[in-house]
Amino acid sequence: MTPLNPTQLYPAAINHLLAQEAWARAKLIPHAGKIAVLDGGVLAARLKVTSDGMLEAATENEAATVTIRVQLADLPLIMQNRERAFSYVKIEGDADFANTISQLSQGLRWEAEDDLSKVFGDIAATRMVAGARSALDAAKSLHQSVTENVAEYFLEEKPMLVRPQAVADFTADVTRLRDDVARLAKRIEKLKGSKQ
Repeated sequence: MTPLNPTQLYPAAINHLLAQEAWARAKLIPHAGKIAVLDGGVLAARLKVTSDGMLEAATENEAATVTIRVQLADLPLIMQNRERAFSYVKIEGDADFANTISQLSQGLRWEAEDDLSKVFGDIAATRMVAGARSALDAAKSLHQSVTENVAEYFLEEKPMLVRPQAVADFTADVTRLRDDVARLAKRIEKLKGSKQ
């Protein structure tokens, strides 16, 4: 058995999801023959829509219909909020095709429990998914706690950061002081003028 290279892996993974969702394939069928390039800077996937609404790897010499560029640093934000994923990307090309891709990225979901149940059975799959969700929730909670503790340390105990409200208050004080100094300078000028 030969291993899949990345150019074959992307369409295979997405086709697995598309095979389970007729509505998604129906949205792609009008775009048959079009090529989407998902460019992450370091790695790019070139995907071509087939006549049955599935995907296949596109070659380098086939022109892209739409190119979607994303910075790797934005991937955690995209994964955290898939509904806003397209606000982090730069799109070049066919807007209608890009809109279809956006809708699919929001609507397609991997049902891990269904796939795992085929291999391990329903009960084991349910427990595996529940365990994975629990671990993910614990990791998110730990991340939130560490973030809050680090921020508190740098704000309160070892002040290296400043709260936005403190900056706003300081700016208001400086502005008020500047205005007071300007008024005082005008009064001094008036007093000098009246003595002469």
